[in-house]
Amino acid sequence: MLVFNDLIFVFVLSFSFFTFEPVMSDNISTFIAKSKVKAGDLEHKRKLSFNIQKYADTVVKGKQQFANLDLARKKAKNVKWRAIENLDKHLENFEQAFTRRGGKVIWAETAEDALEAVLQICKEKNTKQVVKSKSMVTEEIHLNDFLAKHNIDSVETDLGEYIQQLDGEAPYHIVTPAMHKSKEDVAKLFHEKLGVAPNLTPSELTQIARKNLREKYTTSEVGITGGNFLIADIGAVCVSENEGNGRLSTAFPKTHIAIVGIEKVLPSINDLSLFWPLLATYGTGQNVTVYNTIFTGGRQPGETDGPEEMYVIILDNGRTNLLRKEVRESMYCIRCGSCLNACPVYKNIGGHAYGTTYSGPIGSVITPHLKGMSEFKHLSYASSLCGNCTEVCPVKINIHEMLLENRHIAVEEQLNDTSENIGWKMWKLAMLNRSLMNAAGGKLKGKVVNKLFSKSWVDGRGDVQFAQKSFNQLWKERSKS
Repeated sequence: MLVFNDLIFVFVLSFSFFTFEPVMSDNISTFIAKSKVKAGDLEHKRKLSFNIQKYADTVVKGKQQFANLDLARKKAKNVKWRAIENLDKHLENFEQAFTRRGGKVIWAETAEDALEAVLQICKEKNTKQVVKSKSMVTEEIHLNDFLAKHNIDSVETDLGEYIQQLDGEAPYHIVTPAMHKSKEDVAKLFHEKLGVAPNLTPSELTQIARKNLREKYTTSEVGITGGNFLIADIGAVCVSENEGNGRLSTAFPKTHIAIVGIEKVLPSINDLSLFWPLLATYGTGQNVTVYNTIFTGGRQPGETDGPEEMYVIILDNGRTNLLRKEVRESMYCIRCGSCLNACPVYKNIGGHAYGTTYSGPIGSVITPHLKGMSEFKHLSYASSLCGNCTEVCPVKINIHEMLLENRHIAVEEQLNDTSENIGWKMWKLAMLNRSLMNAAGGKLKGKVVNKLFSKSWVDGRGDVQFAQKSFNQLWKERSKS
């Protein structure tokens, strides 16, 4: 009987995993391949860990500015809740207030709509060069590549983004684009791309970037930014930064284009006194960022600087899909990047492995809804569900619960294939049959599991060792004695 049960156990367990080999899309296979490489790259993990720890240390200090941090976070979540529940009203209020001061609003349902709007403005201004402040939404719509195809040079002016553009890479992190690079990496890059002396200090490298970019500000007809917040009651776009490049990108060019997602809206300018410190603290550990600018349109009569015209492109690009109740809270995100810094998965595989604009936990929540659940559902499975992302979110978004909801949605929409369904049913049968589990001793379990998981587990960690007797068996023996 023991031998027979052993054979049944082996058959059930083997069938469950040999049949659980769903056909993987290119996105999934690429994610797995990149993740495996980065997870084994100790030098990459060292750099990432070092840079993340620097932020973690400063965030602890930044939090001390709040007399009651938990209350501030709860208030912020409540403000975002009211903003999203009345999103249509607030966006209309923004448009009315912004256009009263001569600004122009363009509604873009898709990335293509936004790109065509930018191109049309550039053609009207007859420009072949634009300067761009740091903006994740422009990365989302691949603005630089699009403009390059139309012979328009888009120059990144944020130092981190400038480094990444020189290297031909996408941003690695929502807040810190070159987080995976050491100062030696940047010095080598500048030497190779700009022909400067090797082994320069960070200060010297910054001065070189500054010198190269200064001319770009004064010779560009168009400046492009994103927006940290849209203020509905006064019709304003708020931009937070630490280098001054955002202001330079909007002060010298005659035309300012701000591209902002619909979720960035706040009901009132009075909300900034709460959100600016929260964003700064959880993003960089500062009490407040160095430069915080409120744009309410182009230059007004009597003003001496600023753009002659200002356009705001309000982008959907799949964001209305996030309004479904299971993931609605993801619209509260203020893009501080704290969930990335806290995530054990991100710390192991880095930002580029995700293959998406928004990486880490919040990226894994929103990307399947922005770009298609069938192609990106795997991101929601790349999580330990430890809840650390939720714990560190300044607006208390239940990120790990929404990752679980995404998995539920994928199953409900039948995006898992037949072999996966059969595999898990057989696995469930094996796990619920105590006699089968007890019958197969630790040695047999070890052989089966180590064989099935040789590539995904054993190769990188070693064999799994099972106890010769299960807890159930030991408990029965203890009860008898």
